[in-house]
Amino acid sequence: MPRFVANLSMLFTEVPFLERFARARAAGFTAVEYLFPYDWPAEQLAEQLREQGLNQVLFNLPPGDWQAGERGIACLPDRVEEFRAGVDQGITYARVLGNRQLNCLAGLKPADLDGQIAWETLVANVQYAADRFADAGLTLCLEAINSRVDMPGFMLDTTGKVMALLEELDADNVRLQYDVYHMQIMEGDVIRTMECLLPWIGHIQFADNPGRHEPGSGEINFSNVFAALDRMGYQGWVSAEYRPSLVTEDTLSWFRSAN
Repeated sequence: MPRFVANLSMLFTEVPFLERFARARAAGFTAVEYLFPYDWPAEQLAEQLREQGLNQVLFNLPPGDWQAGERGIACLPDRVEEFRAGVDQGITYARVLGNRQLNCLAGLKPADLDGQIAWETLVANVQYAADRFADAGLTLCLEAINSRVDMPGFMLDTTGKVMALLEELDADNVRLQYDVYHMQIMEGDVIRTMECLLPWIGHIQFADNPGRHEPGSGEINFSNVFAALDRMGYQGWVSAEYRPSLVTEDTLSWFRSAN
């Protein structure tokens, strides 16, 4: 059975953020992640983890101005210093929260930015982050996000692009963050793809498609997906990063059946 994680940015949104830790624990989760921790003091979040007996698994590096539509700044040549400051901030939070992996959002390429310059900036920024993470004993993840539905213009929208970036790096602490929902949209064939890329996968997230709701709401056979991960011997975490179509607890039949 995979080790499941509750993404608190997506699940249990019926209550304020700091109350979601207890809701996740009551539902049976032993680990959590969320998009960003930076709106709360790290120690306040760590207290919630301790009180509920939860593991912190992952969060993202600062993405720029999320509310304004930015989805990462790693590909933007005029934001390098801001990106580097965000790497330091992410490391500081990880030291308090205890997670060993963080994800880097590549960002949206502006229409007027040369593609090669954007790519070279992304490679250099990821290399910088990987070096800093290596010193801190951390792993950096890179996520492919679909550009058809959710993030048009996202720099890394296929697993192939992430793997091409990995090949350009001088780093052994960078991994692919594989999102079943995003890659079902962009590539399909998710089980075989995960099997082929297993040595490079550091983290997995999922939601059904279409709609990005809970398993059973769309076209993906998650019983087969989860069973395949067990057969592969995948040892990492598998995060529920979906938008519940009902009250969160009423969408967890997949979790109860897996347990």
